[in-house]
Order: sequence, then C-alpha cells, then structure tokens
Amino acid sequence: MSVSQEQRERVMTQAQGAVALEIAFIGIANGLLSQLDRLRQATADQLAAAAGADAGYVTRWCDAAYAFGYLSESEGQFQLTELGRAFRPEVPGTLMSFAVQSVLSAHMAERAATYMKTGERPGEKVLAERESILPWFGAMLENNFGALFEQQILPQIAAFAELEARQGVAVDLGCGNGWYLRRLAAHFPHIRGIGLDGFAENVRQAQERAAAAGFGARLHFQVGDIYNYTVPEQVDLIAMTRALHHVWDQREKVFTTLRDSLKPTGMAVIWEPCWPRQRADLAQPGRRMMAFQNLTEHVQGNHFLNPDEIADAFRQAGMVPSVYLFANGNEAVVVGRNSG
Repeated sequence: MSVSQEQRERVMTQAQGAVALEIAFIGIANGLLSQLDRLRQATADQLAAAAGADAGYVTRWCDAAYAFGYLSESEGQFQLTELGRAFRPEVPGTLMSFAVQSVLSAHMAERAATYMKTGERPGEKVLAERESILPWFGAMLENNFGALFEQQILPQIAAFAELEARQGVAVDLGCGNGWYLRRLAAHFPHIRGIGLDGFAENVRQAQERAAAAGFGARLHFQVGDIYNYTVPEQVDLIAMTRALHHVWDQREKVFTTLRDSLKPTGMAVIWEPCWPRQRADLAQPGRRMMAFQNLTEHVQGNHFLNPDEIADAFRQAGMVPSVYLFANGNEAVVVGRNSG
C-alpha cells in the first residue's frame, strides 16, 4: 500500500502548523512579539537591541515569522500582523498557550521515545529540563483554564461560597504561578490563601503576580512538598488543581493528610482531567490531546484518573465526595467534605 497524495498533503499541513507554533514560542519566550508591539515597527537589529537578544538569531527569526504570517515588512521595517499580536502573552485571550503547549509536547514526546525501551520514568524533573519552557508553564495553565474556573466552576461549586462565608483559609497544593488563588481572591474578598509548589520559579511568579494584583497581604506562596506539606493549623479548604495524579502512588497518605489538615467541616477540591471509562472516547476530537498527555504523564511516573477513583479515595479516608463534570465531560472536579 502506497502513501496517497492526500495523506501526504494532510500531514504536511499538520507539520507546518507545528512549526508555526514553534516560531511563535521563540518570539514569546524572548519577548520579541511584545517588544515589536511596543516599537510598532523595527528592523531586525533594532528589535534585537530592544529585546536584549542576538541580532543574528533575531534576523533569522524575523524571516521565519514573516514566512508564517506573524510579521509584515516594508523597506526593512517589520510590524506585527493581527495573528502575531494574538500570540502576545499580555493580550486578553492570548494564543500563547498553544505555542507553549506545542514546544512542551515536542519535548515530552522526545522523552517518551527515549525511555520507552528502558521503562525509565524519571519523574517531574523532565518539566524543568528545558529552561525556556518552565517559566511559561503556569501562564499556559492559567490561559487554558482560568476562564473555565471563573465562569463555570466557581459559580457551580458551593464550597467556594462557603469558604467566603467563613472568611476562611484556602491552601492550593501545586499552585503553579498562583492563578487559582488569585482568581479565587478576586471573587471572594474575605478569604486568605496559601500556595505551595515544588518549583521555585513558579513560586517567584506567584508572589510577583499576587503583589501586582494587590493580594500581597491575603495570599502567601512558598516552595513546598506536595507529599509532605504541613499547615500551621487546620484550614477550611485545600485545592489540588491537576496535581493529584502526580501523587496518586501515595494516595492513602495524601488523602489522610487532606482529611487531617482540614477543619471538621473543611473541604478538599480536586480538579483533574476526566479520564474516560471507555477507550473509544479518546478518539473524540476534544479528548485526543488527553490521550497524548497521558503518555507524557507516564514519563513523569503518573497517569490520569477517572473521577470515580478519586471519589472512592475520599470515601476510604472517611470523607463524603461529590463529582462535578465540566467542559463536555473532559474536566472533573471532585469535592470531598469532612463529615463534621
């Protein structure tokens, strides 16, 4: 059986799409898109000087960005096109996360290909192996899930309004750049928050962004071990956003600690990708990326979970679970309550 021309052209289009996102990422990670927007127009050398980057690299990036429609050019002066502006990290609804995800996916695919023969699963450190990617990981998650959190999850889950009524304390385990607590604090002015993350870069960003948003007195972030965290006193709510699957191998300890770290009427809010019961569901367009991401999670020693597994773990810890589905069933939030 020979490869058809239709197949070849389809894959070529897909390959060019991946390259286009990689070019966008280079512009994002080096501040080229934002600097060119500020300058309005510039030569490659002027853009390099403004971004503090090597002129040779920037010249060749400008050629590539022009070829893929991010830049226009007139008499040696480059300007951003509308598509180029849409990838700026600071623009509302930015397309930045697609570019970050593309480069991260390529890195993780290479890791999976490398370790498949040996079975090695090196863990979370693989996320930090590419120094240009890690600073954008939290921003990518915020861009992907912030609106869903604010527009659907916050209004539909009563635990957050109860937290506000108590003027309580929320702990976010695996807080990333702090986006979850910042958005929670913006909606509920009487709560306080503590964020813990294993990467110092994430904690730095979280502290910086909380201060810039005026939440410095209400939100605190620190480097912490999600396996062995401690809180100074029992709290009202503990959140784990797309983090539980990273510690599922020690779930008995994790859920016991959750229960014991909460007040008698406290609540744990677990948000995870919703791994389907049937393999056939993975072929749906909205779940294809989940299947790939689960492969890359294996590199880190993890796997995605079905919400029934999470609910059962809450029951085994003596807590009462409730399951909520969002985003056409692709995202699951499981709330576990202490019995009081």
